Amino acid sequence: MMKKLVSFLFLVISILGFSQVAVNSGTQNNRWTFGGGLGLGFGSDSYFNLQVSPRVGYKITDQLEGGIIGNVSWQTSNYYKSTMFGVGPFVNYYFARSFFLGANLQQYFINSEEKYTGYKFDKDETALYLGGGYMQSIGNNAFIQFGVMYNVLWKERSSIFSSGFVPSVGFVVGL
Repeated sequence: MMKKLVSFLFLVISILGFSQVAVNSGTQNNRWTFGGGLGLGFGSDSYFNLQVSPRVGYKITDQLEGGIIGNVSWQTSNYYKSTMFGVGPFVNYYFARSFFLGANLQQYFINSEEKYTGYKFDKDETALYLGGGYMQSIGNNAFIQFGVMYNVLWKERSSIFSSGFVPSVGFVVGL
């Protein structure tokens, strides 16, 4: 539990630090938005995970944003190592300047290897995330976002992911 708390705090501090740099660059008169997230995880059996998820959006209206999001994730433990790339479109609807609803279609490409047997496998998986959350202004049209998404295409026995639910913490500049 303590490792999860430390990982979460590291994530929040990293996002806030990076977003402060982006806030100072000024994007107030522009319809483009920029942001993303950073994840870091630790666990038993020397488990380590690093994830980076950049995003670029365009404000179609003041409440509707569309764009593209990508991600790359590296995982390793005593038993396996894997790399995952994902890319796809997203759309967010903002209301009351504090809440959002969103959809995100991701195509994932996963490469994994078991360390002891040398068994390698490649897998592709499509995910359609639907959800929403809360966002807090951190100044100069920059926001930190907290949300929950659910992959409506997730199937327990055939998915590489352990669950369809995904919590999210990220930032966006330009709203």
